[in-house]
Amino acid sequence: MGKRFNTINGTDFMHMISTAGDNLNRNAGRVNALNVFPVPDGDTGTNMNMTLSSGVEEAGKRPNRHLGKAADAFSKGLLMGARGNSGVILSQLFRGFAKHVLNLEEAGPQQFAAAFQSGVDTAYKAVVKPVEGTILSVSREAARSAVAAARRGADCAEIMKAIVENGQAALNRTPDQLPVLKQVGVVDAGGQGLLFIYEGFLAALQGRIVSSPEAADDPGSPDIAGGKESPAAAAGRVHPSRPVQALLDAGGIEHGYCTEFMIRRPAPGKQPGRFHEASFRKEIAQFGDSLLVVADDDLVKIHIHAEHPGDVLNYAMQFGELTRIKIENMREQHSHIAEYGAAPFPPAAAQREVRETRDEPQAPLSGHGVVAIAAGQGISEIFTSLGADVVLSGGQTMNPSTEDIVKAVRRVQARTVFVLPNNSNIVMAAEQAKELVDDRELVIIPAKTIPQGIAAMVAFQRDASVQANEAAMNRSLGGVRSGQITYAVRDTEIDGISVRKGEYIGIMDNTIIVSRADRMEACKELLSAMIQTGEEVVTIYRGEDSAEEEADELEQYLIGKYPGLELEVHLGGQPVYAYLFSVE
Repeated sequence: MGKRFNTINGTDFMHMISTAGDNLNRNAGRVNALNVFPVPDGDTGTNMNMTLSSGVEEAGKRPNRHLGKAADAFSKGLLMGARGNSGVILSQLFRGFAKHVLNLEEAGPQQFAAAFQSGVDTAYKAVVKPVEGTILSVSREAARSAVAAARRGADCAEIMKAIVENGQAALNRTPDQLPVLKQVGVVDAGGQGLLFIYEGFLAALQGRIVSSPEAADDPGSPDIAGGKESPAAAAGRVHPSRPVQALLDAGGIEHGYCTEFMIRRPAPGKQPGRFHEASFRKEIAQFGDSLLVVADDDLVKIHIHAEHPGDVLNYAMQFGELTRIKIENMREQHSHIAEYGAAPFPPAAAQREVRETRDEPQAPLSGHGVVAIAAGQGISEIFTSLGADVVLSGGQTMNPSTEDIVKAVRRVQARTVFVLPNNSNIVMAAEQAKELVDDRELVIIPAKTIPQGIAAMVAFQRDASVQANEAAMNRSLGGVRSGQITYAVRDTEIDGISVRKGEYIGIMDNTIIVSRADRMEACKELLSAMIQTGEEVVTIYRGEDSAEEEADELEQYLIGKYPGLELEVHLGGQPVYAYLFSVE
């Protein structure tokens, strides 16, 4: 019988997160392979692994037997290293965990279980639109089982075993909660990644070594429980996954304006009136959904989807001065958020693509600047030529962390910095960076594709006001249609399109339009779907594996079929996508 853990201290916690980091690192490729679309750019495992690694590294710099101090260091590392939506959610889970144990040198079973529940509560508050069948529902059910086990008198190791078992059961239910997951036979990738983390926690407490991916493929191989394949590894072989954000349909949006702002609260004793977070949250929730309220000592950050944003702002003004107001028409600008397929997980030596940045500039800050995120030398040069101050390396398979974005922002000698994520999976990390930069204003332009980002860059005018630039750049996003050509890594059928492994698929605004064995055929059919009048501006960005002769053939095809077309061809050098298309 293994050691009984009646308490968990900082040393125990360090062993848990280190073992979890090793387990997720070994299985990151499996999590990457769990994306619902069959294209080779899935990065949920990569993002979660790099986020977790950042937390483990920070905790390792400040080892402490005090549980609260160890968990706090881990949480801060996760926050700075958070990459992609899955990484940001992971950071919030352990932000809540760390807050609950902050003043504890060690935690008993009741406190240990309650800390997981606190993490779930924090994560749910931070997510724009919680949906069942995701990492959130997996974490919630796991935490519930932890609390129940603690009430039954379980020790910390037994609580962790309950978390793994019930978390696995919750993960297995995700296809029944989200029809799109069942359509392609997958579970939520973020939930699977979380299970690998929890599996590592349990292995540390049981004094066992987690099975390698190769061993786990053998149903008779030993696992952390002894004698059987680990539940998380089993699910990884059976189910791949899709992020739920891809289910959001612009036509079904009930509250059409994404409204974000901050309330700068007055000094104590001054009007406006006193602020109570719980009451405020209850009252403002009546104006819409997807509500996020984060209150600090003197600032309150609000995100809400509302049909009448003016009513929201009028209500909020009674509590203080409004700042950093941003309102987006989601019906006009909305596009699905999707992570595609699986890509090989990069080795540790290759995980840091972004360049090291110098310390904060000494010159006084003034005016506006732009940080753009892009992959490919040619794409980067285009952003630079259009006036971007810093182009941060990153894309679908290598999302920059929150800390990378903060460092890039600090390289810009401007009081206001516009950030162009140019990828749906980077938007959340960019938004989180706003909370970590207090000496300048960050304006996130939610470009989710490279063509959208370039259109926004064209709309940017350095001598215009912040408000005018933000409005113009946001408007530009709705004026461009984005297309991508890549290849499928497995068979599936989605959106009525039958896809076979190895075929080339064409994607327009994150919807699969065509799948063909011949890449040129896929290009032509995708462009035909994108070009509506024949008198539009079409830009082709060639990827790193495209051939000049093929691009010439495509150019002649378009000129012949659409005589009034304005056509530009650039060498983008982007990975994953053989071609990116922009139609305006």
